[in-house]
Amino acid sequence: MLATIHHPAATASSAPPLLIAHGLYGSARNWGVIARRLADVRDVIAVDMRNHGDSPRAPLQGYPEMAGDLAEVIEGLGKPVDLLGHSMGGKAAMQLALTRGDLVRRLIVADIAPVAYQHDQSHHAQAMRALNLTGVTTRGEADRRLAETVSDAGLRAFFLQSLDLKAEGGPRWRLNLDVLEAEMPKIVGWPGTTGQFDGPALFLTGAESPYVKPEHRETIRALFPIARFAKIPGTGHWLHAEKPRAFEETVRVFLTS
Repeated sequence: MLATIHHPAATASSAPPLLIAHGLYGSARNWGVIARRLADVRDVIAVDMRNHGDSPRAPLQGYPEMAGDLAEVIEGLGKPVDLLGHSMGGKAAMQLALTRGDLVRRLIVADIAPVAYQHDQSHHAQAMRALNLTGVTTRGEADRRLAETVSDAGLRAFFLQSLDLKAEGGPRWRLNLDVLEAEMPKIVGWPGTTGQFDGPALFLTGAESPYVKPEHRETIRALFPIARFAKIPGTGHWLHAEKPRAFEETVRVFLTS
């Protein structure tokens, strides 16, 4: 079973739980503020995807496996959920909606399409694995060392959220970097899943992100016939981190419409 962080509803209502699936190299903790704010009238559960955070390590990182993990969490809740996934988590959410639509009431896909991409994120796994953690006691020191191979300060801050400085035996990554690198073709790819999810679906993108292109809409509508599309101005792929309040409000409106 995936590790989860449960944010109980501040005020009880009939709204179904919201399940959040993070992207590659992320964790449930990345979504803490947004999850707590969306938990005003519903339970919100954020998961650590397999090979991330405190979730089990596994040899495979394909979308059928990741969707199966999400299904297990939902079945444990005993009722369908509203499902939000970003990037890799968005593809896992789409896979689940297409194969187990009975578990999903509404679907929100953040900045990803059901297509195979050509980019490769393996170099980030390699950079994290190569980081010399000997004697590192602060995130600042880890950041200075990581800056030698990762120039983007925002990316470094994101990656370092998964560095456990208090681990027994010394600092370690809360990521199964070997498997994530080996399975990268599956992660950036798409298994070609067919079928349809007939429930409401929102494809929410960053206006400056290249991930969801106009030519992807035909593919999206074939799988999600009543999909809606929205963009958050001034944001890229990390739209939920760049403009969290706008992201949160758009999600809230969709879930209650």
